[in-house]
Amino acid sequence: MPPTSNPFDPATILEGIRRWVEIETPTDAPEQVNRLASVVTEQYRDLPATIERMAGRSGCGDHLVVRSAWGQDEPGILVLSHLDTVHPMGFIERLPFRIEGDSAFGPGIYDMKGGAYLAYHAFRELCAAQDRSPLGITHMFTSDEEIGSPTSRALIEAEGRKARHVLVTEPARDGGKIVTGRKGVGRFEVFIKGVPAHAGTRPEDGRSAIRELANVIQALEAMNDLKRGVTVNVGVVRGGTRPNVTPEEAYAEVDLRVPGVVDADEFVGRILGLTSRTEGVSVRVTGELNRPPYEKSNSGASLYEHARGLAAELGFELVDTHTGGGSDGNFTAAHTGTLDGLGVDGKGAHTHYEQLYISSLEPRARLLHRLYQTLR
Repeated sequence: MPPTSNPFDPATILEGIRRWVEIETPTDAPEQVNRLASVVTEQYRDLPATIERMAGRSGCGDHLVVRSAWGQDEPGILVLSHLDTVHPMGFIERLPFRIEGDSAFGPGIYDMKGGAYLAYHAFRELCAAQDRSPLGITHMFTSDEEIGSPTSRALIEAEGRKARHVLVTEPARDGGKIVTGRKGVGRFEVFIKGVPAHAGTRPEDGRSAIRELANVIQALEAMNDLKRGVTVNVGVVRGGTRPNVTPEEAYAEVDLRVPGVVDADEFVGRILGLTSRTEGVSVRVTGELNRPPYEKSNSGASLYEHARGLAAELGFELVDTHTGGGSDGNFTAAHTGTLDGLGVDGKGAHTHYEQLYISSLEPRARLLHRLYQTLR
């Protein structure tokens, strides 16, 4: 590539993203996630960095931790990315990589292979210029973010506590907004046990688990408080065996989103404290907050202001927002300044029309590069 060429050429970046997108990586296909992890590892081989690969467990793929060869003796920059996607194997036949105008389509291209690749590309350009950032850079690629990071959470929290700044390459929101806050996420299971009976000849002997589940669902739905930013969603229900049998068992899965720690404590307690209204029927609730709220701290606000100034120098406005979706930034924001949504702009995460905007590639890659160059 001639010296005058653009090191952040969008077409070149997009070709790199395409290679990652065309390796499908559902969380529940660890061999596929590991295939991509091997590609990422090879792409870092010729750079001044060490690569640690941690074997996957509990049905998840491997995690990668890439550390710059410099600056590792003091707190530095932690970059968080995930390689797994929600799309099942074979989905790329429905959503093949393609370009239409300013959009490039593909499974996981927006959430978040585009952003993960931008962070890698920015690091490569940093090294190509024989530049050294003031702080060491650690880039973590995990394999299980889309299911709540069960096997990577401890690693993320440990690295986050050692870092001075955390940058998360989840996609931008609403036209390029950066993320400085996310709701906490809770997941719960409800198990209900009633008494079976013949629904026609001995209905008085039965105690319906499904009827009690209806009571529980009403109680959960009544907890929604949009003004406070609290949402409770009963997303899965199961129960019963046959229409002529009073159902003995019923089951539900519940999602909770809360904006702050105080809300989390209150609503986790309320959900776990649900009880039966029907004699002879038991209600048991299990679960927890699996991502704590990511609230905009002083250090997080300072990090955002720094990024906003860099974006202005690059010629675009960086606006921040708070979102209901969780990310691995939820695990670091309580103790380390965290800036999220640094990935590509686009739309359609988790859908059949997922896409990134090609026009966002160069400015977002340059912003990451400048963050590497200037954070202290």
